[in-house]
Amino acid sequence: MNLRVQHEEFEKKSLSPYATLSNNSKGRNNPEKKCDIRTDFQRDRDRIIHSKSFRRLKHKTQVFIAPEGDHFRTRLTHTLEVSQIGRTLARALNLNEDLIEAMALGHDLGHTPFGHTGERVLNELHPNGFKHNEQSIRVVDILEHKDGKIGLNLTYEVREGILNHTGHRISETLEGKILKFADRIAYINHDIDDAIRGHIIKQSDLPKDCISILGSTHGERINNMILDIIENSINTNSIKMSSEVGEKTNKLRTFMFENVYLNKNAKSEEDKAEYIITELYKYYYKNKEKLPEEHIMVYEDIEASLEDIICDYIAGMTDRYVINLFNYIFIPKRWEIF
Repeated sequence: MNLRVQHEEFEKKSLSPYATLSNNSKGRNNPEKKCDIRTDFQRDRDRIIHSKSFRRLKHKTQVFIAPEGDHFRTRLTHTLEVSQIGRTLARALNLNEDLIEAMALGHDLGHTPFGHTGERVLNELHPNGFKHNEQSIRVVDILEHKDGKIGLNLTYEVREGILNHTGHRISETLEGKILKFADRIAYINHDIDDAIRGHIIKQSDLPKDCISILGSTHGERINNMILDIIENSINTNSIKMSSEVGEKTNKLRTFMFENVYLNKNAKSEEDKAEYIITELYKYYYKNKEKLPEEHIMVYEDIEASLEDIICDYIAGMTDRYVINLFNYIFIPKRWEIF
């Protein structure tokens, strides 16, 4: 018996009856031979970690554009915090930890430079709109290549969890439902931490009724939110918070939108970010021959509009790459006379 089969048997015997078992996966778009060591979900996790789009997350904005300081979150550190919270919940509820880890590590692969500002601009520019969760699926299905083949060929469950982690979408699996909570718990709390560090808000500004229930520190709030989900979800076929903790969590999220996410000081560079992405989009729309050949080659066997190709290219850029590219295209070079 190989190690993968042993682990699949372990899942059957030890996980909750509501867990998603790797051996019961609906499979991949392109069937392939199974690994002798890893389950399908473990294999997906590794493919995501080794992808170029995952590495680029370290230079993409979480909330604050071009922050000064080494301790502000990036899209990569956010992803790791979501993964940690998701794995904690999955282990406590006896669900599939490997599945939630793969989903969490891949959930923001489609995020743009400059965070949600970049997403909003591309959504306005593309005739069919742009959403980062849908772009994450394009990344793992089309834009990333594995061994010369198109896409990472991930399992249905991982792809479904990535797609349904945000908005009004609801995942089919409990692990996917955990991802949605883990994402929200992570960003609410680490964005409070960063906003206080960046002098956008003070600790005393936080709604007192929320703090009295959820906790006064970063660690207390995360711990209490996690404990509440565990207490209200254990041994059930649902993932939920109590009405009180859920209400205070949503109120704290609303506070963050009103005081941080839409705050002019926090978003002081937003107009510049909008301008950079808009001008690059318009430039490539008028000069499609200027798009890099290695990017165009991705679409040799894929049907895509020019708008798709441009959005794919810009969305994959890091903050610093998009700034350097803008400067290269639009800023006059100095003359050097020898």
